[in-house]
Amino acid sequence: MLIIPVKDGENIDRALKRFKRKFDRTKTMKQLRERKHFTKPSVSKRKQVQKAQYVQGLKASEE
Repeated sequence: MLIIPVKDGENIDRALKRFKRKFDRTKTMKQLRERKHFTKPSVSKRKQVQKAQYVQGLKASEE
């Protein structure tokens, strides 16, 4: 549960912006979407390897 203390005289828009930023950093929505469907361990490992290969390719192209 996210708690955002609102200071006296603080604009509600500013507090809402802090809430949204904190919400994004906790990756709550990402976790909910991942839990929506079951993914086999082999599939998740394959995606992780593909992502690592992609990142490594980007770094190699920079050099």
